[in-house]
Order: sequence, then C-alpha cells, then structure tokens
Amino acid sequence: MAKKKKTEQNEPVLAPIKDELICDILESNYMPYTMSVIISRAIPEIDGLKPAHRKLLYTMYKMGLLGGKLTKSANVVGQTMKLNPHGDAAIYETMVRLTTGNEALLHPLIESQGNFGKQYSRDMAYAASRYTEVRLDPICQELFGDINKNTVEFVDNYDGELKEPVLLPVAFPNILVNPNQGIAVGMASNICSFNLREVCNATIAFMKNENADIMDIMPAPDFPSGAQLLYSKEQMSEIYKTGRGSFKLRAVYKYDKSNNCIDILEIPYTTTSEAIISKIMELIKANKVKEISDARDETGLDGFKITLDLKRGTDPDALMLKLFKLTPLEDSFSCNFNVLIKNTPCVLGVNQIILEWVKFRMGCIKNGLKYDIDKKSERLHLLTGLKKILMDIDKAISIIRHTELEEDVVPNLMSGFDIDKLQAEYVADIKLRNLNREYILNRTADIEKLIDEIDEFTSILESDKKIKKMIEKQLDQISKKYGIDRKTVLISDDEVETYEENNYIEDYPLTIFTTREGYIKKVNAVSIRFTTNDHKLKEGDEIVSAIETTNISDILFFSNKSVVYKMKTYELNDTKISVMGDYLPGILGLEEDEKILYTVVTKDYSGMMLFSFENGKMAKVELSNYATKTNRKKLIGAYSDKSPVADIRFISEDTEIVAFADNNKVLCLNTDKIPLKSTKSTQGVQVMKLTKKGAKMCRVVEAKDSGIDDLKHYTTKNIPAAGSFLKKNTDKDKQISLFSE
Repeated sequence: MAKKKKTEQNEPVLAPIKDELICDILESNYMPYTMSVIISRAIPEIDGLKPAHRKLLYTMYKMGLLGGKLTKSANVVGQTMKLNPHGDAAIYETMVRLTTGNEALLHPLIESQGNFGKQYSRDMAYAASRYTEVRLDPICQELFGDINKNTVEFVDNYDGELKEPVLLPVAFPNILVNPNQGIAVGMASNICSFNLREVCNATIAFMKNENADIMDIMPAPDFPSGAQLLYSKEQMSEIYKTGRGSFKLRAVYKYDKSNNCIDILEIPYTTTSEAIISKIMELIKANKVKEISDARDETGLDGFKITLDLKRGTDPDALMLKLFKLTPLEDSFSCNFNVLIKNTPCVLGVNQIILEWVKFRMGCIKNGLKYDIDKKSERLHLLTGLKKILMDIDKAISIIRHTELEEDVVPNLMSGFDIDKLQAEYVADIKLRNLNREYILNRTADIEKLIDEIDEFTSILESDKKIKKMIEKQLDQISKKYGIDRKTVLISDDEVETYEENNYIEDYPLTIFTTREGYIKKVNAVSIRFTTNDHKLKEGDEIVSAIETTNISDILFFSNKSVVYKMKTYELNDTKISVMGDYLPGILGLEEDEKILYTVVTKDYSGMMLFSFENGKMAKVELSNYATKTNRKKLIGAYSDKSPVADIRFISEDTEIVAFADNNKVLCLNTDKIPLKSTKSTQGVQVMKLTKKGAKMCRVVEAKDSGIDDLKHYTTKNIPAAGSFLKKNTDKDKQISLFSE
C-alpha cells in the first residue's frame, strides 16, 4: 500500500508507486523459492538421497549409530534439527520411510524397533518418536565408507556451526536400488527401484562395455511389495533409454478352496490395502461385482493379506480378471527419472544414470587416494627426517641439551641435521625415553613400505582402468553380501489374460424404448411377447423410438449441446413395459437445460450419421468416428454448433431424403450427394438454398415417410438447390417430423 507523505502545509499526498514488470517480480521473488525446492528439497541426487535423507543419515552416523545400540527416535530427530531446520514432524516422517518397519524400500537404511506403519497402508499410523527406536542398518557402511578421507565435499550447515556432506560416497548405485519420489515446482521425479544384485552386475558390465545391453542383466524394476510386473521389452527399453514411461503391476493371489475365498498376498507398490478394499466395496454396492460377499484386511504377523469371501459357484480366476480391470489390484507405475546432476535437474535413462554414478564414484575414490597419498607422504617426510637423526643420536641430544632457549631448539636441529621445520618439530616432540636406536630403527623401518604404498596409490590414481577395477571389486562384494532374490515377478504382457467385459455378460434380444420426456426402458424380447399391458408413461409423454437390439450393444445419446453420451445396453436395468423406466437426465448427468434429441444403438459402429442444420447445411459423418478405445462416457463436439440443428438421424446406407423449409419450400435428394466427412464437428455442405431472408430449414425426413407422392417434382440433381414450393394437394398430415413443437 502506498505510504502517505506530509507537505509543508501538512497536506497528505501519496508516494509514487514504482512500476515493475510482472516477469521481473516473479524472477526476483518466486524463482529463488523454486530453485530452493528443486535443488534443496524434492529432487534426489546421484547418491540416491534427498537433502532431508542425507542430513538424517549423517546425523545418525555422527551419533555412532552405525553398528551401535538402538536409540530413541526422538533423540535422532532432535540431533538432526542441527542440520535440518524443518521441524521434528517432517524429520520423523522422513525417517519412517527409511526404516525396516515401514517396508517402503528394498534395502532399508535404518534398522527399527516399534510401530513405523506400513507403506502399503494408508491409515496405519506410525507411533510417536518417543516410543520407537532406531539405528543405521549395516548396509549404511557402504554409504559412509571413507567419508572422513575428503571423498566428498563438506559445507556449512544453515547456521554455520557444523559441517555436513554435500553428497554421500555411496559404494553402489543407490539411486536405482531404492524408490524415490518428489514433487518440486514445475517438475517432479519418480524413480522406481531395481534389484541390488542386478544393479551391481549391470554396473560392472557397463563399465566393461558402455554399449552392453544391461536389460539382459537387469530386465526390469523390482519392488519391496513384490507383485507381478506385466513385462513388455519394447516398453521397458523405452524407459531405460529415456527415463520416462510406465508399466503395469498386478497383485498376487491364491484361491483357498476350503474356505471359498481369495487371499491377496502382494499388491502393486503404488496402491494401498484401504484403496483396494474401498473400491471393491463400492463396486459391490453399485451391483457391478456380485460374486463377493465380503472383503477385509487380514494383515498380521504372518504378513500382508486381503481376503475376499466368494459366493457359491464363483470362478475365482474370472473374478480376479474383472477386479484387475476395475480396481487398483492392477495399477500403473509412471517413471520420471529426474535426477540432480551438479545442481542441474536432468531426466536420464538407466544407462545415463549408471554413467553419472560411475563418474561420481570414480571422483570419490580419487579424492580418497589423494588423501591417503598426502597422509603417507607427510608420514614419509617425517620419518625421513627421523632417519637422519639415526646417524648421530648423541648430536641431537647435545643440540637440545645445549640450547638455552626453547624456541631455538627447532632452528638448531634444522641447521644441525639439514632438515625442515616439520621434521625438526617431530624430532623435538619425541620423548626423552624414545631417543634410542631401537625406537628410531622401528619407526624408520616403515619408510620403504610407505614409498611402495605411495607409488601404488599414485599408479592407481593415474589409471581410470585401475579405479574401475576397484569399483568392480567393491560392487561384487556388495552384491554377494547384501543381494537378495527378486521380489517382483515378470510376466510377459503377451501371455497375460485381460478382462473382456462382453465375455462375461449374458446376451439376449431386447428392445430399447425412449420417450419424449427423457425416459428409457430396456425390455427383454420374451417379456414383450408375453405382455398385454400398454406402456406406462408420464402424463403427456409418448414413445419416440423403439430400437430392437441385444444386451451387448452401445447406445449413443445425442443432446442439444452438441454432445453425445455413450453407455452399454447391459448397464441399463432390465424392466417391463408396465413401468415408467429410467430417467435419462439422471443417468447421464445432463445439464439443467440439456435434452436428448436422438438415440442410436449399434454393435459394430457401421453406418452414418446425418446432421441437418437450420442454415440449410447438412453433414454426413461415419458412425465409427464415435467409437473410442477407452470407455469414455461423454464426447463433446459431437456435431457442429455453428447453426441450430434441425434434424439428426442414423442411416445405414445412402438414401432419399426430403428437406422442408419454413417458407414452404421442399427439396428431395439422395444423401450420396453429400460428401462423407471425417471430422465429427464439421459444418457440412450447403444443401438447401434459403433465398428468402430469415428462412430456415426446419425438418428432414426419409422420402418414404414424407407423405409426398410426386417426389420427382422436388428432386434435384445437384446441390445446393432452392427446392420447390409445396403443392397444395400434398397431404401434410402424412408428413412426420422428428421434432414436434
């Protein structure tokens, strides 16, 4: 809000408002927040950890919890707040996901005791941090190895009081081993988990040959929840190359014949037991699944289990196929391998992630070798000076003894033995009792060993090939020590049976009746044959269409909003002529001023739709344009809305039609003159010329229903045509219209 100023006469005036471009404001105010979320919170880095994970694990490492005893989670949370200022609740929630108890990771990083909830449960709450205990899992040895040798960079924490690592020197591609999900600003990351043994072997193969097909070694992801992965090599290859794509996971079940129930033992990683049971119960209430009498969660000490009690005579395999389609028992995992590489988000394929990890790991090993060489060189340098003392110990004692000032001891030793300051200080700090030949010989005996070790380390440091050999050896050891068998089973998608609803629906002949007021009835042909009752209708209502079909058909309802609604005939309730039927606006969810103009029933989408508009245009569209691969219930743009529609009709083939204008003109033509269009919302072509201003085409009927005897008089060879005035002797009572006033 602008501030007020006081003039000399104490008159308040508004200070001028500084003009700023909105893009400049966003850049200065919003961009820093965006970058903070992307870099410092949501997107994992090449060590497979987000900053919150790394701060927590490093705190536990400094607390001595790697190989130490269990400690209360509250202690860890409190200590972590020195590095992570986001509050105890957020820190503890981060910890929960990393624990063995939560079962969210293939290789949990935190060993836990107490209730940490379950990844597969939405409602199971974890216990408070004061009740649970944790320590680092043994696999964390491979995360922190040589971290004290400057293998990774350290930076100040948020208040500058402590140091924390930018990354952890992980000895295996943890980025691929444990699943990771994060939502940033304008981008997200969703990385699935792979089997540790397969990842290590694939990385070794990749280092030997970057063109190796790692899918032969690591064919697909592996999840802690198990389940079955519907495997398509082409689909998986695309994910491996681009880092994007999706695949389907399917639950594992067994049929208990003695109790007539299905036990679901493994579910997709992306769903929960509550979501599955809730969806099943919803289907039961909607009468879409009639084979199940009860569904409950029986997870206990023996592990995960959902039990479905079946009604007598139910085919369990057929039921599960249906549930796979209708519930999260079959779910998709969408991959988005977005990783931070040197603070830059990159969507990488699996090979690229392994390449970046190898570069990172080689850097860690080189830093560790440099540290070892520096330390051993320092040690060698000191021992070399000590060796010179060995030549004349008495002289060294004499120099120290006859030096009057303490500060002159080091300079006198330097000049007396031709050694530098560091060597002299090392000699001067030796205790008097150690100034003997045996002590000095024992110390200087390490010189040759140090020289050999420095030469060896230098040789490794200068050879990428030798460093890769070290990585291969470490990966092989990790694979053998921590590797576990694959939990997720691969099933070829070509061999997987899918649920086809039509295969499980009884087909029989029936008739669909629709009324002008919007009611619909599905009446079995047998019921019609044996009934003598008249249709029960709302007062003033009447039947406008009666379409004979079967129970496996599609019904298309065209509304006055240029929308077509679709449903299956078997979705309608079987009824009788003696009942009023179902109210279409309620079934279809029509808008308040929306009404159905025309109904089409089809099994194969053959034939054509003919749309006639008040402006004299007509559009002919193949009915197959309304067929969809997915079971969509509503299609917008079903026909053009540029002019009010005068008539909608289905024609199985081209036929003679008669168009009427409100200026008493009539035009007869064959629909083969109207070109077939591929776009549903086409405006069509001009058929009837409306010469009189304000005239409009009002009705279209088939020639046989027009009530006109002399059709040749009104027939045109070419379109557009104006038509002819209706003769006075034509029986107008025979003319019918689709739309009554």
